[in-house]
Amino acid sequence: MEPQPTADPRGTVETVFRIESPRIIAAVARTVRDVGIAEELAQDALVAALEQWPRDGVPDNPGAWLMATAKHRAVDLIRRRENYARKLAEIGRDLVTTAPPEEPSALHGPDDIDDDLLRLVFTACHPVLSPEARIALTLRLLGGLTTPEIARAFLVPEPTVAQRIVRAKRTLATKNVAFEVPYGPDREARLGSVLDVIYLIFNEGYAATAGDDWLRPALCEDALRLARVLSGLMPKEPEVHGLTALLEFQTSRAAARTGPLGEPILLKDQNRRRWNRMLIARGITALSRADATATGAPGPYALQAAIAACHAHAYTYEETDWKTIATLYGLLAARAPSPVVELNRAVAVSMADGPEAALEIVDAIAAEPALRDYHLLPSVRGDLLLRLGRRAQARAEFERAAGLTRNERERELLLRRATEAL
Repeated sequence: MEPQPTADPRGTVETVFRIESPRIIAAVARTVRDVGIAEELAQDALVAALEQWPRDGVPDNPGAWLMATAKHRAVDLIRRRENYARKLAEIGRDLVTTAPPEEPSALHGPDDIDDDLLRLVFTACHPVLSPEARIALTLRLLGGLTTPEIARAFLVPEPTVAQRIVRAKRTLATKNVAFEVPYGPDREARLGSVLDVIYLIFNEGYAATAGDDWLRPALCEDALRLARVLSGLMPKEPEVHGLTALLEFQTSRAAARTGPLGEPILLKDQNRRRWNRMLIARGITALSRADATATGAPGPYALQAAIAACHAHAYTYEETDWKTIATLYGLLAARAPSPVVELNRAVAVSMADGPEAALEIVDAIAAEPALRDYHLLPSVRGDLLLRLGRRAQARAEFERAAGLTRNERERELLLRRATEAL
């Protein structure tokens, strides 16, 4: 079938590239062994699509077209390098004159995995990079996030994130970091960063920081798939199972989190019959594995999964065990303290002990620098004030939250709540 012209080919190109770029970069990086060059080649494929699709029409399988174009450019690059090396070898030294072959399966270790995306995650989480750089780079390469979106996720300035990404790619290249999933102690050392990366990618898909869509399901699917692969790869790691359980539980609500027009639906208003019970069952199984493999107190991801399990077990909003959730958030705050955890704990406390107790918690963290531009702080505060009958103050908080968010769907929701507050 001939490619068909579209009304907005450029928009189609950008949409497809955003979805497919992580897989393209990961596949090309396996060939060229350089994530920075792989990203450039993926961008070259994007430029080619922007030039050709408006003229020739969008191909039937645009993702495959972009992948093939990027791989062709990778092969061309390798051939150019070989031609240069061949000329140098004319003094008498024989050189290999073909592109690097695929690694034969016989050379793989018993616990190796043939997954380009996971290789990309572990490569970007190499110890030569700072923890912040590891996460920022992987969100950029694997999650397909823009620099502003990553900055929003980190609650730091955009130039800071841009510098981290540039320096991280340069460091991986200069240090000749292998594009691989490591073994033994090296794998263990990188696991924490890998889990953090997967979780942040999932969060960006679960509640997008910017754009017209509140959900980005492809990111959630990639994060959940990677978590499941890790669970099979590292069956004795409780936090791997904890993260997997958390993502299974969270994903189970996806169909109920938006309305027919893509508008957000708050937890208390969701139709729980639309929650995916198969995913909830998978979450319960993964959480059981986390408990069975733990040798001490549960880790942060296992605790968050236990919180999500409380929601999953409640068939109605009114049946939610808020006392247990508030207790679990207290344990999480002690294990992994952060202003965001405290904000979430305040929400649970508001349901267990009332809005006044929760407002004290929120006001105590309101001056935290990390929350200065965090729209959920005034959103939560607005909800608490509304429940206390302080409607004018609640409206002001909802309006402030709407001004801080960069997601159009969320802004609409917050403005509607501001209007309803009076």
